[in-house]
Amino acid sequence: MPSLGADMDEGTVVQWKVKPGDSVKRGDIVAVVETKKAAIEIEIFQGGTVDEILVPEGTKVPVGTALARLRADGEIEQPVPVTPLIAPGMAAPPPVPTAAPSAPPPSPVAAAQPPAAGGPRIRVSPLARRLAAELGVDLATVSGSGIGGAISRTDVERAVSKVVAAGPGPPPAQVEAAAARQLAMREAIGALMARSKREIPHYYLRTTIDLSAALAWLETENLRRAVADRLIPSVLLIKAVALAAREVPEMNGFWVEGRFRASEAIHVGVAVSLRQGGLIAPAIHDVDRMALDHLMPALRDLVNRARGGMLRGSEMSDPTITVTNLGDQGADVVYGVIYAPQVALVGFGRIV
Repeated sequence: MPSLGADMDEGTVVQWKVKPGDSVKRGDIVAVVETKKAAIEIEIFQGGTVDEILVPEGTKVPVGTALARLRADGEIEQPVPVTPLIAPGMAAPPPVPTAAPSAPPPSPVAAAQPPAAGGPRIRVSPLARRLAAELGVDLATVSGSGIGGAISRTDVERAVSKVVAAGPGPPPAQVEAAAARQLAMREAIGALMARSKREIPHYYLRTTIDLSAALAWLETENLRRAVADRLIPSVLLIKAVALAAREVPEMNGFWVEGRFRASEAIHVGVAVSLRQGGLIAPAIHDVDRMALDHLMPALRDLVNRARGGMLRGSEMSDPTITVTNLGDQGADVVYGVIYAPQVALVGFGRIV
């Protein structure tokens, strides 16, 4: 179970996207893990063949627990007596069949829900499917806002809210369960922020930057672009932070084991507010080397997937400096809290 942030101490395997016998390569999505904040797609960092799944779906385990056994490319298969982890009350998994392999795993973006007789196939993220089952929500009645109409966790929670608002009486137990999930996420955020303020010496420097030249360039540039390809000021700010971090490497890296470790790569974490409440700060990788034409769609994609509960493990585990921007909300200044184990955070207020 990988660590997907300083505030994570355990996670639940929601879905396996591979099975024993499958070949995998570096960067493949092999599983979906649910934390207190979101469902995260887990990438693998070594190629090989999956020998055994050790943690069944639906099982919560601490960070550091082995999830599967992988045979590296070129390694001879040798049976190892490893006992798979069985969740309380769960039957042992059946032996791996030696017959032809089953159908390939569903898409990493959203798995297709088996259709009702004669009905269309429903695209839904693993976390949304699990939440819908917990809350008793019929996915056929939910409108998806994700890529290709895929249903996200936010879509399921929005559907539940509409039912509760329309119906009389107190909220059902299922809605209380959803509220408990949100409370757990807020508690995790609060615990990390409290730890950060307690353990990291914070001091704040504020300066006013003249953006008139940048905004004039942006206005002229956007007139040349189609509406869908236009840039927003936030993209310039994120890029500027990455370039500044390259010039001042003491601000870009991690404080671990009692010392600072600078990062050669510049992965900018972007604070994203979640529609159901809460905050998450996944990374856009190598921003200092990324053209604005690539950074704009990368930012849009990251925000959409963060709010849909479809982030990747690498996006949560390696931000080297974080940006938070509350200017669109009317704030003049943002005094942020450093996201451990990073050593700096940049806050932007509104452009005046």
